Amino acid sequence: MATPKMDAVLAAAVDLAREAAESIAEDGTVGEHLGVTMDADRLATHYFDCTARAYPGWRWAITIARAPRARIATVCETNLVPGEDALLSPEWLPYDQRLAPGDIGAGDVTPYVEEDPRLEPGFEATGDEDVDEMAQWELGLGRPRVLSAEGRDEAAQRWYDGEHGPQAAVAKEAPAPCSTCGFFVPMAGALRSFFGVCANAWSPSDGRVVSLDHGCGAHSEVDVVRPEPVAVEPVVLDEYAMDVYA
Repeated sequence: MATPKMDAVLAAAVDLAREAAESIAEDGTVGEHLGVTMDADRLATHYFDCTARAYPGWRWAITIARAPRARIATVCETNLVPGEDALLSPEWLPYDQRLAPGDIGAGDVTPYVEEDPRLEPGFEATGDEDVDEMAQWELGLGRPRVLSAEGRDEAAQRWYDGEHGPQAAVAKEAPAPCSTCGFFVPMAGALRSFFGVCANAWSPSDGRVVSLDHGCGAHSEVDVVRPEPVAVEPVVLDEYAMDVYA
């Protein structure tokens, strides 16, 4: 598409555009004229620097037009638009990409996700009412959906890489792994081979999911290194001794 030819009447209407900008702007925030561009035939936009401290890099955009054969421009729109170096808000992200551990508090409820790849139906109906009812409770524990293989793998990787996996500082200094601790409660199901729950009140992982190769200093089968007793010569107080001072 060919670029519209510069319109002399519209290009010269700088004062008209500035007056329109000042009519909507806070006093003193319309700066120098930055130029004019042709948007279409007999349609142009003048730009002015916005000097407001809250909008660095933004520009006042005033669109003007003229009727065919008319020699007078009129104002169509007034806007505040970002320039190339404008300060902008972060790109919007859906809630499920913004949530972080600890964000959900008392009373907070997340929207229902119908197509969640981390979940799958708890059972598939067979048409036999007795069989389906048994499957619903046996396989899904009465839940419409259960963890899918993708959801299980995602959770396992997150737990393993977290503060209760083998790379945690406390685990690297531990005298023995959780798998040999009496307070380690293995998980049921597919995750049993990798994770359990700590049941030691002294442990920093008490009540948390821990990997088999995690560990801490509260292991049930280890003990502190006890120093060997050192013989100390008895101290005898001589009450009859006298110190002579010259």
